[in-house]
Amino acid sequence: MSLAAAAGLLSCPSCGNPLDLDDLGASCRAGHRYDAARQGYLNLLGGPQPGNADTPPMVAARARVLASGAFDAVDDALARRVDDGVTIADIGGGTGHHLARLLETHPAARGVSLDVSVPAAKRAGRVHPRAAAVVADAWAALPLRSGRFDVVTCVFAPRNIAEFARILRPSGLALIVTPDKEHLASLRAREGLLDIEEGKADRLLRSLHGRFDAVARHRVRAPLDADAALAADLIAMGPNAFHGHHGDVAGVLTEVAVSVWVLRRPGSGAPHD
Repeated sequence: MSLAAAAGLLSCPSCGNPLDLDDLGASCRAGHRYDAARQGYLNLLGGPQPGNADTPPMVAARARVLASGAFDAVDDALARRVDDGVTIADIGGGTGHHLARLLETHPAARGVSLDVSVPAAKRAGRVHPRAAAVVADAWAALPLRSGRFDVVTCVFAPRNIAEFARILRPSGLALIVTPDKEHLASLRAREGLLDIEEGKADRLLRSLHGRFDAVARHRVRAPLDADAALAADLIAMGPNAFHGHHGDVAGVLTEVAVSVWVLRRPGSGAPHD
């Protein structure tokens, strides 16, 4: 099963010891045991998922949007910054789509998709044979071993900068995707959706706290001629789904507009476990 892709990469959420994988799940030397779900993912959350986790309808809408190719330009931009043979942690990985695209492009790479949503993990656990799916809270201590990853990807997801630095090797990269103010602007304006917060770039740079150097910012722009079904899914897959947006949605000509931030971890020593 794809969980084998996480061999040597996971840590126990209860005690922090390395997790050893077997045919049925994972365990640590302290005796903590975690059984794999039949869909292939491993739940290391340690409790119920929070109320803001993506729901099954949200996950299904996201899967349809990503399958449409609407965000292919984002995947292409990420792939240009990833070398073959690397180990990737996709934080807030959702359905595992972005990680799977990277693994298709880089046939010697492997990775872990981590998300707090169980419905998302059910899809991510079967998305690619070199991708393992883990349920965990991206804002908490990540159940990932220190200094074991070459790349962290984070696409529209929580940015736990301190944990990203901990799990990356020296000189490892964090690839952070954030929406720019033009992102889906015509759809957001027409439907009265949540706006893009001001000052996102400044807050990201301030959050680095010397843990990362900002190497580059790639602005990705791609026109999107969304029919009614795709426009509805663009709304339904994100936080607007929690804010009572309902009703019929017409097609719209809009734009994918994001920044791909390339952050490099300093090259001097890091603790490994």
